[in-house]
Amino acid sequence: MDNLLKETVEIVLDKIGDEINNITVKKAVFGLFFSGVKLSTGQGGLCFTPVKEMPEAVCCPSSARVMPLSGKLSNVPVVKYLDDIFCDNVLRRTLGIAALNALSNYVWENGNDKYRPILNRDAFDEIDVSKYEKTVVVGALVPMIKKLIVGKCDFKILEQDARTLKEREMKYYVPAEDADKYVPNADLLVITGVTVLNGTLSHLLEIAKEGAEIIVTGPTASMIPDVFFEKGVTMTGGIIVTDADGLLDIIAEAGSGYHFFGKYAERAVVYKN
Repeated sequence: MDNLLKETVEIVLDKIGDEINNITVKKAVFGLFFSGVKLSTGQGGLCFTPVKEMPEAVCCPSSARVMPLSGKLSNVPVVKYLDDIFCDNVLRRTLGIAALNALSNYVWENGNDKYRPILNRDAFDEIDVSKYEKTVVVGALVPMIKKLIVGKCDFKILEQDARTLKEREMKYYVPAEDADKYVPNADLLVITGVTVLNGTLSHLLEIAKEGAEIIVTGPTASMIPDVFFEKGVTMTGGIIVTDADGLLDIIAEAGSGYHFFGKYAERAVVYKN
């Protein structure tokens, strides 16, 4: 697993201190698009649900192996969820990252981090694409892709599954395994937060051009950004949960951002400077 997550967990634990031993996960939900948790302290956190990474979950016996802890996810010490970030089970990692994002929200609410999220800001709206000669988008980030097409920009889309792209977007597509060929030339690098979950983010940051503008965005990346910024990221975009109960109810019913933004959660950005 990506060292970026390990370092972030260590920073969060240091900022919270001994109080971490009193915090539990009161509720956990796997949704079709997002998964989330609510802490005993009230904060909530989200993570992208990696449905495509569970091809073995096709019948009851194999599905049970995918998530053996079903029915046992509530009132569990949050530190156990953090441990799951580094296990091989992708669903347990998903909830672990959601818990890390919820703890990050706890840190922010208690004023214990030098960076602060700015609410009601969308990372894509913050980017002036005309300023950059070459752009690479990692992931099928539809709003960003639309913006680049309208701006007639020189860009590539690195994506693991080409089926997620529309026909007009395919001429910009390059396979994810070609990252080493395109990322080092990008003046603007816009990366999906899913790379935090699948462990590919650190390599992308290592091969990025020095001085490039680097944005990591998505619900999975809604954690304190200290380590991101140390490794070259200039802005993160995520989701701050404002009503954990309402949000978990929505995602349990296959809800997406269209259903919860402005009601139970807000978009947010964090700048390095």
